[in-house]
Amino acid sequence: MAGTGLEAVGRAVVRVLDRWVGGGVLRRAEGEAEQARDRLQAAIDAFPEGVVFLDAEGRYILWNARYAEIYHRSADLFAPGRKLAETLRIGVERGDYPEAAGREEAWIAERLAKLENPTGERLEQQLSDGRWLMVEDRRTADGGLIGLRVDITEMKRQAQELAQALEREAAASRAKSEFLADMSHELRTPLNGVMGLAQALSATPLDPVQKGVVDELIASAAQLDELVGGLLAYDPLTAPLAEASAETVAEAAEAQGRLRVLVADDNPTNRRVVELMLDAAGAEVVSVENGAEALDALRADAFDLVLMDLRMPVMDGFEAIRAIRQGEAQRPDGRLPIIVLSANSAPEDREASAEAGADRHIAKPIRAETLFGAISEVLGG
Repeated sequence: MAGTGLEAVGRAVVRVLDRWVGGGVLRRAEGEAEQARDRLQAAIDAFPEGVVFLDAEGRYILWNARYAEIYHRSADLFAPGRKLAETLRIGVERGDYPEAAGREEAWIAERLAKLENPTGERLEQQLSDGRWLMVEDRRTADGGLIGLRVDITEMKRQAQELAQALEREAAASRAKSEFLADMSHELRTPLNGVMGLAQALSATPLDPVQKGVVDELIASAAQLDELVGGLLAYDPLTAPLAEASAETVAEAAEAQGRLRVLVADDNPTNRRVVELMLDAAGAEVVSVENGAEALDALRADAFDLVLMDLRMPVMDGFEAIRAIRQGEAQRPDGRLPIIVLSANSAPEDREASAEAGADRHIAKPIRAETLFGAISEVLGG
């Protein structure tokens, strides 16, 4: 009986322990775990970005409402324990990823490779509804994966609008530069003729009345040149050139014998202006109308100096200068001095002249003393 009573007590204790261990404690632990999971879910649901957790095998563990909203076309496929690779494949079949079109298997393989070896690198992903996502995946401590998805559609739109605005601004700037270059050429070319011929006339024998008229003409042309320069917002010179007289140029070239100069300009008045100025220095001048004729002249004869306009038909000055320099690279007989005489005097025009190989760039209208100063410099006088 005693043994039977002891056994009964033992069974009663076991039943109590079983209820306590197998019931209350386990239920309480399960409840706490469920509560922690709910809190975690509530926390990630509060994130404005899409968040997803995968286990080490790439299976869904947890995702927030934003993630399901972002991938709303695939949200019906999300389930704990299901592999993300499976939803990706079905999504590609549905046409959810435009980038995969025509290369579906390769796209899936590339995407899975990035999921298997997440580096935290940020990628852009386009969806079929036109939205763009920033995708970032990182490995968790237990070998799983946490993924972040940010809708950057608006950011992309703003970036595109900014790029378009910048392109429009650049186009407007180019148009303005082209307009100013055209205006500079059209205004300075005739002005160069007026001022140059007036200067040439001033160097001839004149009575006092004639001399006064010519001086007024030169002063008026100079004032007009200043107005044109202000209108076009260009400085005539980026650096001051030395001024010299015709005698200085003649002295600088004396060791070479009579100075032989090739002048290339499509405007006959401008050619005449330069010829008159150089005649005063005792130079021998050959004039041509474009860059191609200048190259022909240089192949046919030797010159000590080239004065080159930029805007010319057939071949412009830039192309002609580059061709001259290229030819010199194949000959060891020295560098031919080249001075640009141009109505285009913007900084970019001067830079382009230098890049082509010019030694100086003089803005039209040309003053005799400025031209002689540049010639003296390039000839080493």
